[in-house]
Amino acid sequence: MGRGKIEIKRIENTTNRQVTFCKRRNGLLKKAYELSVLCDAEVALIVFSSRGRLYEYSNNNIRSTIERYKKACSDTSGATSITEINAQYYQQESAKLRQQIQMLQNSNRHLMGDSLSSLSVKELKQLENRLERGITRIRSKKHEMLLADIEYLQKREMDLENENICLRTKISEIERFHQANMVSGSEFNAIQALTSRNFFSPNLIEGGTSFSQQDKKILHLGYYSLAFNVNSRKEDLQMVSQH
Repeated sequence: MGRGKIEIKRIENTTNRQVTFCKRRNGLLKKAYELSVLCDAEVALIVFSSRGRLYEYSNNNIRSTIERYKKACSDTSGATSITEINAQYYQQESAKLRQQIQMLQNSNRHLMGDSLSSLSVKELKQLENRLERGITRIRSKKHEMLLADIEYLQKREMDLENENICLRTKISEIERFHQANMVSGSEFNAIQALTSRNFFSPNLIEGGTSFSQQDKKILHLGYYSLAFNVNSRKEDLQMVSQH
């Protein structure tokens, strides 16, 4: 059977009233706790018994909740005053921002050398010190960047020189190879006959009295170059004959 409807009125029996108070007090505290947890609400509950005992629950500091309640009551009673307060606050903030913008614009003009007539000697000295410190930092940064660029260019120059040396070596090797292959068969036979007769023998060059020292050096170089080409040509012809 379901519970019967209870008439809501003061219970005359003291014992029954005390028992009902304890049960309903515990239920009320439980409901307040569930409400604060489930709905993320700020709840403050204060209960005084008929004997003057205090029972309370709050998921926050109960004093801060009471202060918030007082503030909310005062806000509801003076909604128009809140609007006026907000308007005054925004006007003050906008005035502060306009003043800051004006100060920044004046400072920028002073740094550019304009509107200096309103400044005192002390302010001009402070402005001069600011400009000197700024120029010092700018020059330091410029020198740092220039040194970094110079270091990079020097490294790049060394890399290009190494590449140039490699290319020159390859070109000289290719030229020697082409010069060795440009000797024809008849020319090879003539060169071989000259070398067999020591036509450009080093002893002949050294024994010649009509050659200067510079001519002897040139003839020596020509002889050894010719001998190198002949030997290379011999090896090529031998390889061709073998194949």
